[in-house]
Amino acid sequence: MPAAPAGSTHASSARSSVAHLMAAPLRRWGWPLARLGIGGRLVALHILILCVLTALLTGIEVHHLSGQARSQLGERALTASRLVARFPAVIAAAQRGQPDPALNTLVNELRRQIGADYIVVGERRGLRLAHPNPEQLGKPMEGGDNAGPLSGQEIISVARGSLGLAVRGKVPVRAGREVVGVVSTGFLMPQVRTLTRQALAALVPWFVLALALGSLGAVLIARQLRREILGLEPEQIASLVQEHQAVLSALGEGVLALGASGEITLASAQADAALGLSGQRPLLSQVWPAAARLPAARRHNHEVPLGDFSMLVNTEPLPGGGQVLTFRERGAALRLAEELTQVKSLVEVLRAQGHEYANHLHVISGLLHLGHFGEARRLLSEQIEADADFRELTRELQVPRVAALLFGQRGRAQELGVSFSVEPQSALSPRWERHAGALVTILGNLIQNAFEALSGQAGEVVLSIGEDPDGLQIEVQDSGPGVTAAMQPSVFGRGVSSKGEGRGHGLANVRARVEDLGGAVRVFRRGSTTVFQVSLPPLETP
Repeated sequence: MPAAPAGSTHASSARSSVAHLMAAPLRRWGWPLARLGIGGRLVALHILILCVLTALLTGIEVHHLSGQARSQLGERALTASRLVARFPAVIAAAQRGQPDPALNTLVNELRRQIGADYIVVGERRGLRLAHPNPEQLGKPMEGGDNAGPLSGQEIISVARGSLGLAVRGKVPVRAGREVVGVVSTGFLMPQVRTLTRQALAALVPWFVLALALGSLGAVLIARQLRREILGLEPEQIASLVQEHQAVLSALGEGVLALGASGEITLASAQADAALGLSGQRPLLSQVWPAAARLPAARRHNHEVPLGDFSMLVNTEPLPGGGQVLTFRERGAALRLAEELTQVKSLVEVLRAQGHEYANHLHVISGLLHLGHFGEARRLLSEQIEADADFRELTRELQVPRVAALLFGQRGRAQELGVSFSVEPQSALSPRWERHAGALVTILGNLIQNAFEALSGQAGEVVLSIGEDPDGLQIEVQDSGPGVTAAMQPSVFGRGVSSKGEGRGHGLANVRARVEDLGGAVRVFRRGSTTVFQVSLPPLETP
């Protein structure tokens, strides 16, 4: 059944984009994604997302550990530098401005006790007075961050010195109020590779657990999804949706899909135009109350009014609640039925005529073969005279299709062994040519019904057609048993018949066409005959 819908184009684009984004990295890893079903694609997509998230979390953890290390080591370095800067030996050495081996030994001992990677003491010009490497004594301090401490500030910095990249806490060495030097305590930063290994080592157990649980969940969801979508792949679903939309567009009927609450979930273009939905999907009760009152049950050709029109509605309940409703205008359905009826009637008439004339030819051929020439001549004369008499009776019926129908029905009557005649005063003006189709339907069904009423018994069917100031009057009389009193009120209802299943449409079509022309039809008994009488109003001047 809907019309996708313009939304189906966007949905297809979205699916294609997701498939493209997912396929690119998996192809690089050598995964045969194109051969995976929807379950395999869900699992592969899940693993890909989990890997990306893990890499992202690893990067965040590395950044967090780096910042934490800098903060903690910087505070420790600053505290150690403050302690060393208060030693009298350090202050005295800074005032002298000369390297002192005894001071270097003292400072390195303090470094080992504190656990720092190095402690460097420099004088006011930045020359080293104490350093873990004695060869560096007397040389300028590196890193370019002495300006702050030599101006009296305490700082924490990350800089690269002679021993490598380190977090350094620097404080000034004061003699009274005068800054005479600087103490720098440093903790070398761990390598980024080490931090990455630490982060991954912490995340690996959680990653394996999440991957296992997530993959299991993805497999279960994929299986459930396959059951829900009847085992179809996305490409098959897209193809079905496109075919479904094409079928809805090609249908001549209106199609509605209704949810369990009566909301319209899908509408064909014909239904959209008939109900004026304009692409909206309201409750059916808001746009077609008469149809909304129908109970959710299977029905066929149920008449429901829609504005000034009568619709033939078919409904089919859905397993999960709701229903599918199709409808078409009754007049259009009747016109199609009439065309089929007329074709069937024409075939029957031609077959009857062919059969009847074949019988006559066989009889004449036999008479000639046996030498009964006079009898053959008499039979031919009777046939020609009968045809001429019937042609004379229908001469005033100036609608060719009606006259042709009556000639055909005469042949059918001869085949059935029924007497069929037209009242001598019958007449039909050519003005009724514009309604020839309706008249053929009315007369054809009434005459056929009269033939069937005789049930193969010998009987008589008489047709009379006449015009007067009140309009057109048609009567079809038959000498059959007639319509029972109980059936008379409903005899023109669709499906009402005493002849079994699949019947009861001919008289319903008669009533529909008569009512379309503004007339009336009734049935009654006149003596020993049953009469179907049709009254049509006079034609308006075109």
